[in-house]
Amino acid sequence: MEEQRLVEEATTNDINGQLNEEERDPESNSMRQPLLKRNRTLSSSPFALVGAKVSHIESLDYEINENDLFKHDWRRRSRVQVLQYVFLKWSLAFLVGLLTGVTATLINLAIENIAGYKLRAVVDYIDNRRYLMGFAYFAGANFVLTLIAALLCVCFAPTAAGPGIPEIKAYLNGVDTPNMFGATTLFVKIIGSIAAVSASLDLGKEGPLVHIGACFASLLGQGGPDNYRLKWRWLRYFNNDRDRRDLITSGSSSGVCAAFRSPVGGVLFALEEVATWWRSALLWRTFFSTAVVVVILRAFIEYCKSGNCGLFGRGGLIMFDVSGVSVTYHPVDIIPIALIGIIGGLLGSLYNHVLHKVLRLYNLINEKGKLHKLLLALSVSLFTSIGMYGLPFLAKCKPCDPSIQGSCPGTGGTGNFKQFNCPNGYYNDLATLLLTTNDDAVRNIFSINTPGEFQVSSLIIYFVLYCILGLVTFGIAVPSGLFLPIILMGSAYGRLLAIAMGSYTKIDPGLYAVLGAASLMAGSMRMTVSLCVIFLELTNNLLLLPITMLVLLISKSVGDCFNLSIYEIILELKGLPFLDANPEPWMRNITVGELADVKPPVVTLRGIEKVGRIVEVLKNTTHNGFPVVDEGVVPPVGLPIGATELHGIVLRTHLLLVLKKKLFLHERRRTEEWEVREKFSWIDLAERWGKIEDVAVTKSEMEMYVDLHPLTNTTPYTVVESMSVAKAMVLFRQVGLRHMLIVPKYQAAGVSPVVGILTRQDLRAHNILSVFPHLVKSKSGKKH
Repeated sequence: MEEQRLVEEATTNDINGQLNEEERDPESNSMRQPLLKRNRTLSSSPFALVGAKVSHIESLDYEINENDLFKHDWRRRSRVQVLQYVFLKWSLAFLVGLLTGVTATLINLAIENIAGYKLRAVVDYIDNRRYLMGFAYFAGANFVLTLIAALLCVCFAPTAAGPGIPEIKAYLNGVDTPNMFGATTLFVKIIGSIAAVSASLDLGKEGPLVHIGACFASLLGQGGPDNYRLKWRWLRYFNNDRDRRDLITSGSSSGVCAAFRSPVGGVLFALEEVATWWRSALLWRTFFSTAVVVVILRAFIEYCKSGNCGLFGRGGLIMFDVSGVSVTYHPVDIIPIALIGIIGGLLGSLYNHVLHKVLRLYNLINEKGKLHKLLLALSVSLFTSIGMYGLPFLAKCKPCDPSIQGSCPGTGGTGNFKQFNCPNGYYNDLATLLLTTNDDAVRNIFSINTPGEFQVSSLIIYFVLYCILGLVTFGIAVPSGLFLPIILMGSAYGRLLAIAMGSYTKIDPGLYAVLGAASLMAGSMRMTVSLCVIFLELTNNLLLLPITMLVLLISKSVGDCFNLSIYEIILELKGLPFLDANPEPWMRNITVGELADVKPPVVTLRGIEKVGRIVEVLKNTTHNGFPVVDEGVVPPVGLPIGATELHGIVLRTHLLLVLKKKLFLHERRRTEEWEVREKFSWIDLAERWGKIEDVAVTKSEMEMYVDLHPLTNTTPYTVVESMSVAKAMVLFRQVGLRHMLIVPKYQAAGVSPVVGILTRQDLRAHNILSVFPHLVKSKSGKKH
């Protein structure tokens, strides 16, 4: 017997050794074995960086929860109520456009006056040869303004720092970004962007305006701030994630329209860049919101033309007008235009790469506390002031062209040909670009019929300075936008290329600056259609359309060869679980069933469950959805024996609602419809009901029962366990799901009707690769 046992052990060890050898050799897998090997449990971090604050994040419920209460309410809705709901949608879209337009006008009004009068005072000191006093005033004013913006962000609303566009993209993708659209964030974003842009920092107000429009939309949809929310019944129609998503989409497009005065460009920006889910009705409402914004801006501009708004209002809706030049093309122009596109793609991808490194460094600094955030912002402000004030002294004074004697040198705070430290009859071209507001700097460098205004040395200094400032400024604790800094950098090398081409091309250098700005934006942000329309509406020159399209396409194609867009890089850096539109190719080599195998066992509840079991599940898990399974159900067809039914999925917030409302039963039975409606309404189901720790349940109540059937979503999205992860990810993203149930391929007695649940984190490439490292071979294109 002992010999037989030893032989059996040896045989078993030999078989195990062969199996282990097969596991070590990927090529020896049989067709019936799984392709992949795992090394740990699929897990993910529920934390991400929202704005400048580490927050606990969850997914949003964009799916319609079709439970008994919803179906009953849907059947009872009259035609008048449906029309009222549609009318309210359009009314809120109007209010979003109105508030965004008014706020954008006030922001522009404040920035133009604060920055304009500051620069006028500096010019007065320079005219009187009091250079040190001019620098002290310039640097001191910038220091104070930066301090105001940074203090507001650091102490009151960390989520107001940065542009806010990556967080909006994540929200519209289905990621809940806490405190991102609150009233405090809105207030700090408005005041902070005014202070930061007026402080001459290398940032724009465009990104913050997109965030401001989204904040207005969210607050209107929920009836105001959390502590002072209006309880009007008609507003509670919008107390759900789906309608709030539509409103925030309208708000983001209104923000872009307000920033660039580009209504069509704003709609296309929302469609191309931030929105994950789109439909024709949403297109009409976003266009309506942007139309309202344009009307508001036009009304204020007409009012301010009379001089009632200080230094604001001298422009029109066309911000950087280059319509005064006739654009003619020749076959030889294809070469410089293609060259601009290639340079824009290369520089854009390089800028994204270096900015990623800088942001990682800034995260390490910001983690040390509020004081370090303030010191970093103030250091950048001081460095910016030194560069902008000191570098114009390095430029040579240029004599004015006699043909423009009346406007050169310029005497006002805006316009070309600034005299700075030059004698009469001369101007300083570098001061023309640096000692001015960002909008005026763009107008100056885009200006047409000025081929010899800027020297090569001045343009090189300007380009290098703005590259450095753009890298060190973005990421500090102030509201900031990327659009204008990238436009300024791109326009500088566009002008340089125009000078290098000389007589080879007949295109105006100002148009080269426009094309350079467009190419760098496409190379960094990877947008095409929306950028093309925005630049056409900015410059008012439809003849630029063909070459602008060509430049954008080349720049984006070149940039895509190296890295992701800047907003996608920021999303990854912040840890926001954004699902991309295109799954990785290797995701077709793995099934959802294999993902379910590496997750903890699915937690299910019965249709009629004990209160104690529900409390235990809620306390011991962090899941937000639980499959509801009924055992012993007699199927309508087939043998009259007990079967297991997947009734649906019940949300965590609805379980908390049941416990708070105490819809408990003394015996195990189904509740009547009137009992449920007596306790709950469809409005209650839209509320977030806190945490399990806030619910008090007595010992006797623990032994009672709850009928979960009326609150269970009976139509959850399910996939069979043999479906590929790539296919499941496309479905998950396009429908806007929070939970996706995996059902078994084979139905049999004793087989659970649900294999597992997939969430957003389970479908992220990084998390899958951490469990299945052999997929890296597939990712790199090698044979698996």
